[in-house]
Amino acid sequence: MSGMIASLKTSSRTLRVPGPAARNTTTLRRAGGNAARPTAPVRRATFSSSAVKRTSAPPTSPPHSKHAGSASASSAAPSTSLGTPGVVAAPPTSRIDDRKVVLGWDETTYSRYHHIWLRDHCRCPECFHPITKQRLVNTFDIPADIKPKHVQSKPEGLEVHWPSSQPHVSLYPWSWLRHNSYDPPMARTSSSEKILWGAKIQQDPPTVTYEEAMAQDNRGLFKWLSNVDKFGFCFVSGVPATPEATEELSRRIGFIRETQYGTFWDFTSDLAKGDTAYTTLALGAHTDTTYFTDPCGLQLFHLLEHTGGSGGATLLVDGFYVASLLKELHPEAYELLSTVPVPTHAAGEPEALYTPSTRQTPVLKHEDGELVQVRWNNDDRSVLRNLRPDQVEPWYDAIRTWYKHLSSPDSEYWVQLSPGTAVVVDNHRVLHGRSAFNGKRRMCGAYIGMDEYRSKLAVLSERFAPDPVTSDTVATASVNGRSVWHPSL
Repeated sequence: MSGMIASLKTSSRTLRVPGPAARNTTTLRRAGGNAARPTAPVRRATFSSSAVKRTSAPPTSPPHSKHAGSASASSAAPSTSLGTPGVVAAPPTSRIDDRKVVLGWDETTYSRYHHIWLRDHCRCPECFHPITKQRLVNTFDIPADIKPKHVQSKPEGLEVHWPSSQPHVSLYPWSWLRHNSYDPPMARTSSSEKILWGAKIQQDPPTVTYEEAMAQDNRGLFKWLSNVDKFGFCFVSGVPATPEATEELSRRIGFIRETQYGTFWDFTSDLAKGDTAYTTLALGAHTDTTYFTDPCGLQLFHLLEHTGGSGGATLLVDGFYVASLLKELHPEAYELLSTVPVPTHAAGEPEALYTPSTRQTPVLKHEDGELVQVRWNNDDRSVLRNLRPDQVEPWYDAIRTWYKHLSSPDSEYWVQLSPGTAVVVDNHRVLHGRSAFNGKRRMCGAYIGMDEYRSKLAVLSERFAPDPVTSDTVATASVNGRSVWHPSL
């Protein structure tokens, strides 16, 4: 938990930073239009395998049949693209091949689905429990060479008739089929947009009020967590300066994650725990719990009081923004920080000795070429033993360059915390730190797991910003408020 955020005073699946093997390119746009987004010239970036382009951009608003009786038979319905969810003027064409069903979205766009894949993904009540959202069909009873008797393109989806002792018919919505196309993969619209920022974010940082965050209609909670998803952090103003109110605010997101520092923490600089956060020392930009296999997801901080002294300014740095600079200007350093595992530890407590149970711990973690996590705390770094001899000096050069950009005035957002304003940060993206201070300073806060945070945001998104597949199917295939065709299922 090294480095509690100290001070601040405020007004009112995905960033894609391709790794060495990345194939995709994604443009990060600057969204605008409300007070929760900065009006300063936040840079937008296009990440490709070779360069990052940033430019000051004006604000843009965010996106909120016939039977086939044989293997060669085809439906005669004219092809179409899927425009408005739930509205299909003319269904895609469909036909059966030897091992796959082929859909024609238009004259040049096709998707193919293996027969066994389609049968395994039937969502009728016999095959998929509508309440628990769990598979009921026994995958291992499906014949490996199963083949539909015939298929039919209907306005609401692809109807497939399966051979069995008892007739079985499956219906797959067009929007779901398009979203899950794998042969070939098709572009998917993501509701998540990561907004990179530097020091100029201070002109209008993302903020919600305590009343919004606590409102029972959950709209303010959705706004709060959406800001965290976009920016990696968000302030909450007007919070009662008590640990009770702060803990209640934390639990609005999800379960509090207990660690060696306790559940909800309330502390001063008395070294009650073996961590430099419990001192008055300055702390450089870092992420917390790098020594866990699964580092904590969100951190919520609230300064309850600071009397008889000064200092303790809060530092926030967008790790994804700094990574984009490194990728563009120093690609060799970027690759080293994306591939070399960094051992870490927490050993300040006599009854605790934490090290990750995985060696997949580079500074910059990628999944399918997408940057998904920054894991950096130089103070908690252990002995480096897993580098090749020819990597040692280049790796030290790489972290020196990484630190140079982390500590650049262009990257650092320094603010002063005051009682009544809490802040939550995405510990997998935004680094935090503080300046040295004196006097009595009391902080409280909590960790929330990344899975709990993402779950809460997903549930709220279903209600306030549903994806196209959910919008298309919720009216006809929803039980307990969730469609059986939800993209996450």
